Amino acid sequence: MREYLLTLCITAAVTYLLTGPVRKFAIVAGAMPEIRARDVHREPTPRLGGIAMFFGLCAGLLVADHLTNLSEVFEKSNEPRALLSGAALIWLIGVLDDKFEIDALIKLGGQMIAAGVMVVQGLTILWIPLPGIGTVALTQWQGTLLTVALVVITINAVNFVDGLDGLAAGMVCIAAAAFFMYAYRIWYSYGIEAAAPASLFAAILMGMCLGFLPHNMHPARIFMGDSGSMLIGLVLAAGAISVTGQVDPDVMKLFSGSERNTVHQMVPVYIPLLMPLTIIAIPAADLILAIVRRTWRGQSPFAADRGHLHHRLLEIGHSHSRAVLIMYFWSALIAFGALAYSVNSASMWIVLGVVALSAVGLVLLLLPRFTPRAPRWAERFVPPRYRRRKAVAVEAGAEPTAAVGADEERVPVAAGVSGVNGATAVGPRSRTR
Repeated sequence: MREYLLTLCITAAVTYLLTGPVRKFAIVAGAMPEIRARDVHREPTPRLGGIAMFFGLCAGLLVADHLTNLSEVFEKSNEPRALLSGAALIWLIGVLDDKFEIDALIKLGGQMIAAGVMVVQGLTILWIPLPGIGTVALTQWQGTLLTVALVVITINAVNFVDGLDGLAAGMVCIAAAAFFMYAYRIWYSYGIEAAAPASLFAAILMGMCLGFLPHNMHPARIFMGDSGSMLIGLVLAAGAISVTGQVDPDVMKLFSGSERNTVHQMVPVYIPLLMPLTIIAIPAADLILAIVRRTWRGQSPFAADRGHLHHRLLEIGHSHSRAVLIMYFWSALIAFGALAYSVNSASMWIVLGVVALSAVGLVLLLLPRFTPRAPRWAERFVPPRYRRRKAVAVEAGAEPTAAVGADEERVPVAAGVSGVNGATAVGPRSRTR
């Protein structure tokens, strides 16, 4: 565990330290596109944050290769080299897109080639466990097609959700944390060395996101761009592929005891089929809804619009930060809920806890304008934003009648109006180069 933590910290430190110079380079290189109609930021912001994330990935792999225990991953498996090859290719395509805006079909072809490069070097799905059937071995073509499909879906799902400051990096970091706990448990509890590469990928991915987040939180100083979103999507998919198609369920020796106990014990085997879906559940849902929405309108599935989930959260009145936190909440609930169920599938408390937290999440979605107010006796101890408007106006020396009363009804303002929740890029604006 200590070596994983060291790798994570080195990756985060390198990513964090390089993001500042990369921002200056992006400004000099002109990687600051004009604000588009679907954007929610107010000022032109440099991209190419994926450059720092890629070098953080390289640093993490380099450090892990020189550690006592993690170096065995590189000796016994070719998966880290396969990941680095595919990541370098997808990162290069992303950098070109951030600078020159390449065609969507070209990017799709590049994603498939990057996935193919990983397959050629051994990072592929060899078998899948199916409930009621057992372990099903895949042919070479079946494994290749399934691997490429999973990589492309994950990359585009993460890319689609990258629409608010800190959203994609935070959601992927949460997913990587849950995935690391799952893969590390498979490796440590069952002694399966084949799960070690997935644990390493998840630790490095967490470091990449944590190192980039301080620069990307609202208001963001730099965007990761496609060079970053496609990169972290590929690393996330690589970990899922490694633990799904490389770990043999028969090695866990779970087929013992009664039939009911065997079913419960087999949950960790079936979870690899669900975990890659749960960790990208929100981005994948956004991706599917976007494709259906655009196809229904007669548009290309790759045509950009303002119909994503995070855009809708802004439109119903949530602030930028609150919309991001809500997306974090749902991602954590789905990913860690699946993780908890894999640990103890027989516990009804886990199901009840997930249901209760889901109800809390629905309440948060329906209260976009709710602002907690402190009691009158505690107003002097809390920031002004949590005090009653009338009390704040009196402290400032204004007439109480000039302030908006605490019980006065607020008039909702549509998102996109200047000064509301940061969603200011839907109206006409002057073009800035």
